[in-house]
Formats: sequence, structure tokens, C-alpha cells
Amino acid sequence: MPGMDVVLNVAKFVDEMRKAGTPPTGQDLNRLTMQVAKGFGVTRNEVAILRLSPESRVLTFLFPLRLAAIGSIPITAIHSLAAKTIRDKRGDIVNNFASYKHPTVFESVSLSEEESAAPIQKIMSSPMIVEGKIVGVIQISRKGRTGRAVGPDFTQEDLTQLATVGSIIGKYLSELAPISLLPKQTTIP
Repeated sequence: MPGMDVVLNVAKFVDEMRKAGTPPTGQDLNRLTMQVAKGFGVTRNEVAILRLSPESRVLTFLFPLRLAAIGSIPITAIHSLAAKTIRDKRGDIVNNFASYKHPTVFESVSLSEEESAAPIQKIMSSPMIVEGKIVGVIQISRKGRTGRAVGPDFTQEDLTQLATVGSIIGKYLSELAPISLLPKQTTIP
């Protein structure tokens, strides 16, 4: 279970990025997600940050960086947990995600040279809410091959902490002009 340390560390790092006065670089996003990952006891590649488009139609990955280059998710996508999080305007925990019907296109991507693609076994997803408006989604997952231990189940307390972290990151992202951190992306149905 994460503690207040993750909230404080993320708030401090976001404040540093805000003071820099420039849009976040890939390196900034890597460092930010390391803070989040450490706080939740997962790897950096088990953290996803998605930004809602200005017209509120599409979620675009800001992190992991490799997923940002691959595509985006329409909020009308029926089986996407991220899209469901936006539509329902609330967080969710799925500790048996392998049996949850969902698109697997993003899970099949190796996110780094050191780490091969692995299916998500457990996940929690929270809207990033700023002044009552949803600006994106933050997700924490536990990945691994079926049948292998991937860590403890996520709890309601974990989800509450994730919502707080998400609101801090979301406020920062909402202050930025709509920017493209990576090359033009393709929409995944």
C-alpha cells in the first residue's frame, strides 16, 4: 500500500517541472513515472498516463513513451478500461485483468530494450480530475506471465492514493497547451 510519500514526491516533482516553464520532455515523464512506480511498488513500465483530447473524444498516451508513438484510444471504445474510466467518471480496480475482456494491442508492445512485453494481470485506473473536469487517466498495473506471482491485489486505499496522484499530474497537464510530445499517432479502435 502506498503512503503519503508517493503523493508528496509526485507533488514535488510536478512543481519542479512547472517551474521549468517548458513542456515535459520524455526524460521528465520517465522521472515522474519513476516516482509514481516507486510509490506503488511497480516498475516504471507498469504506469500509464493518458491525456484526454481537448474535444474529449480520444485518450492519448503520454507514458509509456513507446505507446505514445503507437496510438490512442477513442473514449467510445467499449472494452477499454481507460475509456470506461472516462465514461464512468470514476476509478476501478481489476485484480483479474487477464480474464477481463479488453483490447490487447498495447500489451503486446515491448516497452523497453530490457523488458519484453507481458500481459497485464492486475490493474487500477483513475480519472485525473481537475476542478471537476476529467483531463486524463492514470493507471497502475502488475504485469507478468499467466500463473506467475505478480504482487498483491490492489485495494481501495491504493485507488484513493492513485486518484490523488492523478489529480496532481492532471492539474499540471491541464496547464499545458495541447502539445504533441511524440510524432503523430494513430487511433486504435
